[in-house]
Parts: sequence; C-alpha cells; structure tokens
Amino acid sequence: MRQRHDHPARLARDLDALVRQSDRREVLRLLGAATLLPLFGCGGGTDALAAGGPDGGTNGSCTRVPEETAGPFPGDGSNGPNALALSGILRSDVRASLGGSSAVAAGVPLTLTLTLVRTASSCAPVVGAAVYLWHCDALGRYSLYSSGVTAESWLRGVQVTDALGQVRFTTIFPGCYSGRWPHIHFEVYPSLATATTGANRQATSQLALPQSACAEVYASSGYTGSTANLAGVSLATDNVFQDGATLETPMVSGSVSAGYGAALTVGV
Repeated sequence: MRQRHDHPARLARDLDALVRQSDRREVLRLLGAATLLPLFGCGGGTDALAAGGPDGGTNGSCTRVPEETAGPFPGDGSNGPNALALSGILRSDVRASLGGSSAVAAGVPLTLTLTLVRTASSCAPVVGAAVYLWHCDALGRYSLYSSGVTAESWLRGVQVTDALGQVRFTTIFPGCYSGRWPHIHFEVYPSLATATTGANRQATSQLALPQSACAEVYASSGYTGSTANLAGVSLATDNVFQDGATLETPMVSGSVSAGYGAALTVGV
C-alpha cells in the first residue's frame, strides 16, 4: 500500500526530470545551431551553405594558401590607384562606390566568409589581421581601372578578422571575362594599421569559383558575355589556377533568387 501511495509521487518526479532533460536537449540543440552562425553568416545563400550541399568546393585547409598574383588591377597602390587610402574602405558591404559616387554594382548577391588560420600554430585563428578583397563586376570590369568605371570604387573593401579569425563580405557574384577563370582577389595584412599599401601585405591569393555556380549565375540577366567566356576557359588552362586550385576553391551554395554563400578556410 505504501508503494502504491508513493507511485504517483515518483511518476510526477520522473515526468519533471524528463521535461528538464528535454529542455536541456533543446537548449543544447539551439546552442549547437548558434555556433554555425559565425562560420556561415546569414541570408539565403549562407543558410543553404550551413545546411550542406557544397558546389564543387572545399572548406579550405590549414596548409598555407598558394601565393598568387595580385593582377593588373589591385588598387593597393602598387599599380596606380590606392583604394586602401579611401575613406570608408573598412566595410563589409562592398557593393557601393566610396567618395562622391552613388553607384552600386549590380549582380547576384554573394556573401563570402574567410576564416584565417595560422599554419605554424596548429591552425589557431588569426585574430586582428586585415583582409583586403576586390574583384570585377558582372561585366568583367574593375573599378578604378576599367574604361567607364575609373571613377568608381565598388567591389573593394577591407575587414579585420575577429576572435574566430573570420571576415565576412557582402558583394556580388563576379562575372567571367575573356581568358580568366571566375575569381576573387584578396590580400592579408598583419593589422588594420598596416593595410595602407600593398608593400605591407603578408599574403596575396585568389579564390576560384566553382563551375556549376558560375553557370547558374551567368544564365541570369546582367552577366552579358560571361557564359561564352566561361566556355572558353578551364581551371587547367587558367594562368593562375592551372597548377591546382584545391586550397583556393570555396564551398558555395545558394541560388540566383536567394543569393549565394561562399566559405573558405585560408592558411597563412
């Protein structure tokens, strides 16, 4: 009889423990999901990336990223204009021009997250480094250099790596111009204070964008000529990536309508 009287009390305690355990699992689930946010950002493209489904890319490596040419249009003071000296160059959204221009580069949205790790320190995050990023517009033109856009400074910007070694840029998917695989340039500087001229850079490299994502984007409006240019080049014939692009190809996911997300771990 005593056991029968205790049974409801034990049942209540068991149910209460089960609820608490369920709540704990839910909290842990939410915390686990939250840890993905710094890696992939927010928005349609980056959410899709966090869920999986890379487009021919990798998540990078602790191996040092290959050193590549800054190309003829760096805008770091080493070859003409110096975007690093522009007021407002420290920014995450690089689609608008700086200074007196109100021009904004048109194209399919792309959110790019780079995670810098120190190859000589067991892949520890590189904190406080400055990353300068630039690339062409949907028509293959480089601001500050190309005919008709020398007065513009869009698609250029600097960000400082956070406690996770990450920087995130909001930009557009670059077009493909004749002779080059679709790509994005970046330079790494020891600190924001040193990101004033290309002479101070520690690393210079490029990102090779996956072919299937490029084909999807170039089938949309605004990328005149990119489909034909992409058909005329390959990673094997590109003068930068022909020796391999495994460490330079980001994971890319998303769609033309929702935008794309890209992420790569960069060893420096």
